[in-house]
Amino acid sequence: MSEKIDNEALTALKIAFTYMPKAIEVTRYEYGDRYQMVLDQIETVREILLINDVDPEEVYGEIDPDNTPNSSY
Repeated sequence: MSEKIDNEALTALKIAFTYMPKAIEVTRYEYGDRYQMVLDQIETVREILLINDVDPEEVYGEIDPDNTPNSSY
């Protein structure tokens, strides 16, 4: 998928992304045999955000600025 999505869908994707685990948190211990599928899904969402000119690392501050550290790097 390489085309941009509309603003409502993009906002919904940003909200969903803030609730997804970070890739570093996804381990075989926590997710069992599904861990690679979860990593792939996280990467898919990140790619769609990037296609739509959204930095995935900045989404947390945009969606929930009160509960986001000054830097998520």
